[in-house]
Amino acid sequence: MTSDDIVMESYKNLIDALAAYLGEAFELVLHSLVDLDHSVIKIVNGFHSGRKEGAPITDFALSMLEKIRNESGEKGYATYLSSSKYGKPVKSSTAVIFGEGGRAIGLFCINFYIDSPISSILQSFSLASPSEFITENFINDSEELVQRVLDKVKAGVLADESISASQKNKEIITRLYHQGIFKLKNAVPRTSLELGISKNTVYMHIRTLDHAN
Repeated sequence: MTSDDIVMESYKNLIDALAAYLGEAFELVLHSLVDLDHSVIKIVNGFHSGRKEGAPITDFALSMLEKIRNESGEKGYATYLSSSKYGKPVKSSTAVIFGEGGRAIGLFCINFYIDSPISSILQSFSLASPSEFITENFINDSEELVQRVLDKVKAGVLADESISASQKNKEIITRLYHQGIFKLKNAVPRTSLELGISKNTVYMHIRTLDHAN
């Protein structure tokens, strides 16, 4: 697999994630420039345009690529209004995917079908079940992030009567480990200070967990 192939494969995962987030009102398309006659290598909600994998590149995309090749400073994306082959209004955004050496290797396209039922748009912002709801911390400072997670984990462990007092610290470190917090540089000293134990003790528990995994 070439470096270009790896880049294109990563966009397939991005398209699936965006499709799950945005919902059925949006068509997401990934074009490879290896074979322009069959450039679509990934498409979600293709029922809007009637396209499937293996469909050709569009005329607009071709002209966009030519502009980028021929005009220095031409931006690598465009947002525009158009209509589908069925005459439906569409707001689109097309971005060029660049590979090794700055070569254009693909296109990533998002098409919003404006006449989609409002119910299909709102549905993407609802949760199928309460179990899908999670708490996520949006923070500018990594130290604050460590402290918030540490406070939450510590409170949960201390309130759990099934965990013996002698195992509380070990359980806190284990839960922090499985949340990936120790990938942040200030996590070990902060945990050490908060739990009143040495950094070496924290590292010892981390090494044990590394070996177990």
